[in-house]
Amino acid sequence: MIPQIPENPYILLTPGPLSTSKTVRGAMTRDWCTWDEDYKQIVQKIREELLALSGGGARYTTVLMQGSGTFAVESVMWTCLKPDSKILVLSNGVYGKRMGKIVSMIGAKHRILSWEEGQQPDPKLVEETLQADPEITHIGMVHSETTTGMLNRYEPHARLAEQYGKIFILDAMSSFGGIPLDITSPKVDLLISSANKCIQGVPGFGFVLAQKEVLQSCKGNSKSHSLDLYDQWDAMEQDKGKWRFTSPTHTVRAFLQAIAELHEEGGISVRHERYWANHHALLKGMQAVGIEPFLKAEDRSPIITAFVEPESPTFSFGELYDRLKAEGFVIYPGKVSHAATFRVGHIGHVFPEDFERLGQALQKIKFW
Repeated sequence: MIPQIPENPYILLTPGPLSTSKTVRGAMTRDWCTWDEDYKQIVQKIREELLALSGGGARYTTVLMQGSGTFAVESVMWTCLKPDSKILVLSNGVYGKRMGKIVSMIGAKHRILSWEEGQQPDPKLVEETLQADPEITHIGMVHSETTTGMLNRYEPHARLAEQYGKIFILDAMSSFGGIPLDITSPKVDLLISSANKCIQGVPGFGFVLAQKEVLQSCKGNSKSHSLDLYDQWDAMEQDKGKWRFTSPTHTVRAFLQAIAELHEEGGISVRHERYWANHHALLKGMQAVGIEPFLKAEDRSPIITAFVEPESPTFSFGELYDRLKAEGFVIYPGKVSHAATFRVGHIGHVFPEDFERLGQALQKIKFW
C-alpha cells in the first residue's frame, strides 16, 4: 500500500524553502511535457510576468535556470565575466562570501571588499576602490543578506556602477517579489533570484533578469556548458519557452500559480507590508521572553531576523528548535561568525496571526 502524505505538521519560518499555499502545491499534481506548446506557453508567461514585476521593460529579458539560486548566481558569473573582466564583490555575510568564492573558483579576476556582518557596505570605500582600480568592470553584491537579516542598501552602489561605467550584478535571491524595486532606477544590469523565495513557489529553478545588451555581449564566453546563461536564454528565445535540458516542470507550473497569488494579494507592495507585519509580530513575541534582535532596526529586513541567543546556561538552540517544532514551527540556526544567533524567517504563506501563535508557544516552552 502506498503511504498517505500527511498534512504539513509545521510551518517553515525559514528564508526558503518556505511555507507555500495549498493551491501552489496543488498545481504540481499533473504532469507536463517539456516540448508541448501548452507547457512552453507557461514558461513564456512566467518570463513576461517576472519582467513586468521588475519594471525592466523592453531593454530587459528573463532567463530561467535549473537548480537552486546558487546555480543561477554561478551561471551569471560563468557567462558574464570575460577573460579581461574584473569583478568587485561587496561582502558582509555568508552569501557575499559565496559570490566571492564562486568568482575565485572559476578563475575570474576579482577583488573582494569585506565588512563585518551587521555593517552596511560603504559607498565611499567602493568609490575609492573604483577610482584606484580602473580594471574593475563589474560590481556584485547581495541585497538581502540572510546571514543576519540585513537589507543591504544597494542603490548607492548601483549608482556608482552607472557613474563609472561598470556592470552591476545584484543577488536579490531573498528579496525579489517581497520588496518593491525598479530594476532600471538605479540600473541593475543583472538581477538574480529564485522560485522558492518571496514569490512563494517551490524549489527547482532560479531566474535572471538581464539587460539584453549585456547578455548578448556574452555569447560564447561561458566555460560551463550547463550553466551557460546566454545559451539558455537563446534557446528560450528561439523556441519560445523551451529549456535546453529537462526542466523542473512541476515546479514551473507551481510558480505560475504563485505569481497569480501574488497578484491576488495585491502585488509586491501589499506583500511587503504583510512581511513587515510578520516581522513586528515576531519581534513582540521574542522580546516578551527576553530575546533581542541582532541588528539595529534601520538595518533589518522584512525577510528574516537574526536573534541573539539568551545569555543563560540553560539555553540551547537545539532544544529551542525541537520544542518549537513540536509546537508546529521550524526555525533556522544562526550563521553569524562572531555572535551566537539563530534566525526566524517571515516570508512565505505565513501571516501575523502565525507569529502571534509563535509568541504564545515561546511563553509555553520557555526553559531559559
